[in-house]
Amino acid sequence: MMDDTLRAFLQKPLLARMSTLGTDGYPHTVPVWFMLDRDDIVIISVRNTRKVHHIGANPKGAVMIGGEPQDGGGYLFKGDFLIEEDADLHWMKTLTHRYESGEQAAKDIADWSKLDMILIRLTPHTISKV
Repeated sequence: MMDDTLRAFLQKPLLARMSTLGTDGYPHTVPVWFMLDRDDIVIISVRNTRKVHHIGANPKGAVMIGGEPQDGGGYLFKGDFLIEEDADLHWMKTLTHRYESGEQAAKDIADWSKLDMILIRLTPHTISKV
């Protein structure tokens, strides 16, 4: 489903926008860090957030990556979200180092290690260039 051009684009540490469906039926969209794991998009989160609650009620959603003029376009990924444990905090540490470095990464990893961090995985059903 993903070609080499798309995979290269997803290696950039761009900010993604994740949309879940609220209990009122309206989209709830938040900025998130992401990375590619095989053909899935993975995102870290604290467990006690609205987006995680929404996924528990309805796993359908979308992630938009890119789309700004300097990005050269973007992509919309639609699919089903899945909540996974991040018991050893592997994903939290990996994503933090993707977006931050040095002292800031070390500080955030130390602070976030005290929280109930989870992994959100989106398995895309459709990918659209926007």
